[in-house]
Amino acid sequence: MIVKYTEKELELLARLMRAEAVGEGDLGMLMVGNVGVNRTISDCLTFKNIRTIYNMIFQSPGGFSGTSSSPDFRT
Repeated sequence: MIVKYTEKELELLARLMRAEAVGEGDLGMLMVGNVGVNRTISDCLTFKNIRTIYNMIFQSPGGFSGTSSSPDFRT
């Protein structure tokens, strides 16, 4: 399944991957991206209303801690 995204969402996903797993190297960052894509395409109760990369990144509750690592993360 392909996830549609905007250039802004792609940039946010890359920033999220780095914020969440920079200390884990490329594989760790790749895994964070994989989790994000899985949340976007899954159809379960936990991620029922998550259909875009943006919604996945800023999911509340249950979002990623990396979204609070920089005051300008959403810009």
